[in-house]
Amino acid sequence: MGDNGNFLAYAHIAHDCVVGKNATFANGATLGGHCEIGDNVYIGGLSAVHQFVRVGDNAFLGGCSAFVGDVIPYAIAVGNRASLRGLNIIGLKRSGLPRSEIYLLRKAYRTIFDRSRTVGENVEIARAEFASSPTAMKIIDFITSRGKRHYAVPSLKGGGDDDNGDDEG
Repeated sequence: MGDNGNFLAYAHIAHDCVVGKNATFANGATLGGHCEIGDNVYIGGLSAVHQFVRVGDNAFLGGCSAFVGDVIPYAIAVGNRASLRGLNIIGLKRSGLPRSEIYLLRKAYRTIFDRSRTVGENVEIARAEFASSPTAMKIIDFITSRGKRHYAVPSLKGGGDDDNGDDEG
């Protein structure tokens, strides 16, 4: 357990979990065993994170959702068998990340999840293009560090862009 956590009523952390600093678990947020939760993660109320799932730093997990796959750093994910809804732009701004880095991160996100190629191909393209961006490399390293482990991707139905209605990126 990291420092400065905020765990509301009926939050549950199962066995063998690692929770980073500044984590917030809303009412009824639940972790299965062996989960890894990064720093500055928010897990919405009545959400369940399946066993062995990893959640990257600065991710925002929406309420009433089920997370059965890893969630990349800086992402917003929501839904039953959650999918990515973009980047946590507001959280990135609040953390003091410069606009130029947010812009690069948005571009890297779009590259990684471009549906015209496989994610594996996109990750290699992004690794070359965004090697100078520590935040983009954090996402790339997260995706590639667990082999063929399942992770959340943007929904096919839309809602997977990274803008979240915020045009100030």
